[in-house]
Amino acid sequence: MVQFVEMNDDLLRDGLRFRVLMVAPTSFFADYGCHVRILEEAQALQAMGHRVTIATYHNGSTAPGLDIRRSLAVPGRSSFEVGSSRHKIAFDALLGARILSLLARERFDVIHGHLHEGALMALTLGRLWRIPTVFDFQGSMTGEMLDHGFLRPDGRFYKPMRRLETWIDRRSPVIFTSSVNARGLLLDEFGCAPERVTVLPDAVNGEKFRPAAQQDPAALVELRVNLGIPANSRLIVYLGLLAEYQGTGLLLDAMARLAARNPDAHLLLMGFPNVERYRQQAQALGIGDRVTLTGRVPYDFAPQMLALGDVAVSPKLSLTEGAGKLLNYMAMGLPTVSFDTPVAREYLGNDGLYAEPGNVEALAAQLARALASVGEEASAIRASGGRLRERALTCYRWDGVAEQITRAYAGLLGRLPAPGAASRSLQRGAANEYSTGRSAAGPTR
Repeated sequence: MVQFVEMNDDLLRDGLRFRVLMVAPTSFFADYGCHVRILEEAQALQAMGHRVTIATYHNGSTAPGLDIRRSLAVPGRSSFEVGSSRHKIAFDALLGARILSLLARERFDVIHGHLHEGALMALTLGRLWRIPTVFDFQGSMTGEMLDHGFLRPDGRFYKPMRRLETWIDRRSPVIFTSSVNARGLLLDEFGCAPERVTVLPDAVNGEKFRPAAQQDPAALVELRVNLGIPANSRLIVYLGLLAEYQGTGLLLDAMARLAARNPDAHLLLMGFPNVERYRQQAQALGIGDRVTLTGRVPYDFAPQMLALGDVAVSPKLSLTEGAGKLLNYMAMGLPTVSFDTPVAREYLGNDGLYAEPGNVEALAAQLARALASVGEEASAIRASGGRLRERALTCYRWDGVAEQITRAYAGLLGRLPAPGAASRSLQRGAANEYSTGRSAAGPTR
């Protein structure tokens, strides 16, 4: 469990105001994963008085209150860009040109690059303009390319891309990671200097994401009816990208097994892309009437949709990426089922319901346990949801994230001592708690 360092430093709140150029090489804003981290970080920094400008692709939704500067459009590409794609080469080139024009006309104190493409642009252009940079690491670049099937481990492009990833990681003066697991990856596999890598976990807005008991019951009933979900069903909720590396296909396979034993189980599958692909899979499995696919859900509407659930699920398979959706589930007070990955353990601790990664039968069994409505175990599982919310509100706050980022900016600019002492203290505490939690968890539940 990550505890944020208490700053008790008036300079952070009253004296330090930075002009930040965030580089977001994605179709910001798109209601999922890394987009939520970019959005919430920018809003939290603005709340502290920093001026944040976000440079991003041409396509994407608006985010009120944020200064978003978009690149020129790529002809014939108007859809959201999700994951690895050869088209992103053109997107990144146009984004780089947009950043060049911004740097030529405006002054910035720091460049904050998200994802490896953003870090590469920040490092390259920041050196030209002598602006310090930070890298917001959200998973291995080559690991994601393998997950998406964009690269093969034995392909001719894998080694050059791996070398590029290593160069970006080692050249970045400050790297923020969303988990202790990701920090270990950077140190162990990419040889990054420990003092440069700071654990900056994803966080959640506990006022926005509130349990069903704190929301309008009539509105939730109406929403359930409008979605066509049977009134007597026990509802599993998933919110995020729909893709094989996210475990969507495995989740549907598990749902087919679960439906055979739990006639009241229903799955609310929220997200995009590939909606029709997974609708067809559900039909082929004979559970078309037991699965409701909504498509993309606006981020502001996510709390109401999640409040319909009795249990949440995250079947993500990636071992290197973050899992911010878990924090939303936790803040909602939902018992949560996940594949047993290091990041899931880090967030959920001993209150998660874990299945062996990739094991469909184990995932179905844990979902069945979570849906149990009577008995001593059912009471314990419901209580775990309350503990998960308390954990989220105590340990994963955006104001704490903004303070850590501010300290890192200040260290780079010589306005405060370098972030080493504070971040090393945070990392030691996080690593110790994670190690303790992992060993105390015992066998997979």
